[in-house]
Amino acid sequence: MTEKKISRWKPGQTGNPKGRPPGQSEITRLRAALAGDVPEILAGLVMAAKGGDVQAARLILERILPPVKAIEQAVELQLPAEGTLTAKASAVLSAAAAGDLAPGQAAQLIAALGTLAKIHEVDELAARITALEATHAKP
Repeated sequence: MTEKKISRWKPGQTGNPKGRPPGQSEITRLRAALAGDVPEILAGLVMAAKGGDVQAARLILERILPPVKAIEQAVELQLPAEGTLTAKASAVLSAAAAGDLAPGQAAQLIAALGTLAKIHEVDELAARITALEATHAKP
């Protein structure tokens, strides 16, 4: 049985009542001091970027706009129906090298083929064990 720990403080009550009051940190004060100037700072940054300042443009793109993620579209890829998984992986790599398949899609397909190989290996081992058990079963 576990013992219930009794705390000196009630929920919502601070453990340091004489500590720094909320909103008095250095960061909070700096943010409050800059808050009125932010629109003007941003406008100046945009003007600098429009004027060719690469660092200003980079700052805007990195900090203000969210990163743009590449959207991968579904593509139809013909893998050899017969043959080894190695041949199928080679077909995936060839498609990626030719530009018909995005590198991320190729990596996912090759990972899926690796998983398929492991599943195939387990199936083969299970069949071999079953065959050995049937051969060596005592009547």
